[in-house]
Amino acid sequence: MKRLPFSAWHFVLAPLALLFALPLAWLLVSSVMSNAEINRFPPALIPHGIKLDGYRYVLGNALFPRWFLNSFIVSAVAVTANLVLGSLGGYAFARIRFAGSKLVLGLMLATMVIPFQLTMIPTFLVMKELGLIDTLGALIIPSLVTPLSVFLFRQFFVSLPRELEEAAWIDGCGRLRILVSIVLPLARPALSTVAVLTFLATWNDLTWPLIAINTDTTYTLQLGLTTFQGQHHTQWAAVMAGNVITVLPVLLGFLLAQKAFIRSLASTGLKG
Repeated sequence: MKRLPFSAWHFVLAPLALLFALPLAWLLVSSVMSNAEINRFPPALIPHGIKLDGYRYVLGNALFPRWFLNSFIVSAVAVTANLVLGSLGGYAFARIRFAGSKLVLGLMLATMVIPFQLTMIPTFLVMKELGLIDTLGALIIPSLVTPLSVFLFRQFFVSLPRELEEAAWIDGCGRLRILVSIVLPLARPALSTVAVLTFLATWNDLTWPLIAINTDTTYTLQLGLTTFQGQHHTQWAAVMAGNVITVLPVLLGFLLAQKAFIRSLASTGLKG
């Protein structure tokens, strides 16, 4: 089969890239429109002047900084915990052979296909028994470590040569010292990937905060933006502006970790 030249691939992929970019472009454009322009049919593709009413409405909300801080706390703790616990679990599955390790790994991976809707009620009951409902703890604990994080670390560690670890083992290093001093410095692509995926999952989560949080001062950013949508009237300019502000940390984080993220996806396969 004859391979397409480099320019031909660009010709094929450019329309697809444009298709994915259109919603983001519309979000940016509509965030500087008035509510009347957004609600007009047919929709105005170019705003009649830049209007920052939506941004003023969002940033003028006294609770918005608190919502932003809540989302940041939940995401930061979840990312840190997944990096620590996920790397420990992934290294154990990759390098330590114990009875039933493959069975445990298979059962853990099987939980990845279970939809959140099935575990939502049991998780809520557990959080209620712990007295964590309507606190950030109810959002943090279920996200402390995920099977995906353990799996990504495990697959990356399997791809690393054992010779470096064996040399350190002969020099008297223990498992934890080998992991921290030798393996993790080589695992920057996996660390970046897990950090980005965990941050995306927690930062953009709406379903679980909607169930576990009741007080507006404990809202996350995504949950707080829903308050701009009323039963009879919606501040669409504020909704769009709020979403732009919400997207910026995600976009910035991905741009910073893009190269490592792509390297990890390329090197992480179904090995071992």
